[in-house]
Amino acid sequence: MTEFLVLDGILLLLLVVTSLTVLRLTDLLSATILLALYSLLMALVWLNLDAVDVAFTEAAVGGGISTILLIGVIVVVGSEEKKRQGSHALPLLIVTLTTAALIYGTLDMPPFGDPNTPAQTHVRPEYVAQTVEKTATKPATNGAPPKENYFHGHVPNLVTSVIVNYRAYDTLFEVAVIFTAGMGLILLLRGRRPGGAGDHR
Repeated sequence: MTEFLVLDGILLLLLVVTSLTVLRLTDLLSATILLALYSLLMALVWLNLDAVDVAFTEAAVGGGISTILLIGVIVVVGSEEKKRQGSHALPLLIVTLTTAALIYGTLDMPPFGDPNTPAQTHVRPEYVAQTVEKTATKPATNGAPPKENYFHGHVPNLVTSVIVNYRAYDTLFEVAVIFTAGMGLILLLRGRRPGGAGDHR
């Protein structure tokens, strides 16, 4: 267990360093590459937590599609961030209030691992009910290795049950979000050319 905590600590440190570096960069291309690195580090975090499906999604969406969209924007608007004068007090206040609201919302959450939570008393029995064990292993025939069969029409294990029931919908809406983001960028940047009349940056 100690090695996992050490790995989590190293990944957390790398995430913090990457985030602070992105905030200080003025070159947008470099910032985009570091954001892709941030997503890949997060994918390692999810993988270390045994959430392989989330790791795949983070790597594909955060490190892949989002990076492609951002680079496409940089091609149109340029890679150098324009210096802006003025106070950042209002954005800081909004972020602080949002963070406080999110933390306040977690105060009503049940203790971690509580067996009496709705997820344990209502959702879990449904997943368990549609999960069946493997059938007996068939003996090898004609020199082929033995095969394990599942009952037809049932989910083979609990992990697959959760993924099919929840992650499929989650991934569907993630694809919808990425598609919407891509279409939004195309509509916003359509017809703009660097140095042209519509280039306000």
